[in-house]
Amino acid sequence: MSEKQNIQASASPIIRDETLIWHKFRHLWKYYIWQSALAGFALSIIALVLGREKVVVISAMGATAFIVFTMPTAASAQTRNVIGGHLVGLLVGTVFYFTGIAFYIEFPLVVAIAVFIMVAFDFEHPPAAGTAIAVLINEVSWDVFVTIMISAVVLSQCRYYLRHYLKNLI
Repeated sequence: MSEKQNIQASASPIIRDETLIWHKFRHLWKYYIWQSALAGFALSIIALVLGREKVVVISAMGATAFIVFTMPTAASAQTRNVIGGHLVGLLVGTVFYFTGIAFYIEFPLVVAIAVFIMVAFDFEHPPAAGTAIAVLINEVSWDVFVTIMISAVVLSQCRYYLRHYLKNLI
């Protein structure tokens, strides 16, 4: 095989992938807009309730909105995982909030323990590890607890009730 044929053979999967991506977008463009708007709307409500001071908490919920609205059939988007994962993140973050360990030990440890508990109890939801750090960085309060849990419930229920109108975009 000549060098030119090797280059063409190695480039063809990339061209095919780009064609498939364009083809998928062309057929699902309305879903891309609809589901992105839903995620943005849900996050704007959360941001209004929490305020600018809780930007770390908002970012964890933003990651949840991404999973729920772009991968609605993924295991991590299921109601059990969204609510259970954030509950685990809240509890582990709360425990570590009161420990006073140095941040360079505390941050990785809170994530590792939250991940361990989520996996052990089958509540896999990656953004919930961010919730553990968010609680650790911001504060432990009923406002944060209630807002995160209500946000998790609302996002997962939106996914559940809109499941016939949502497509996997990834």
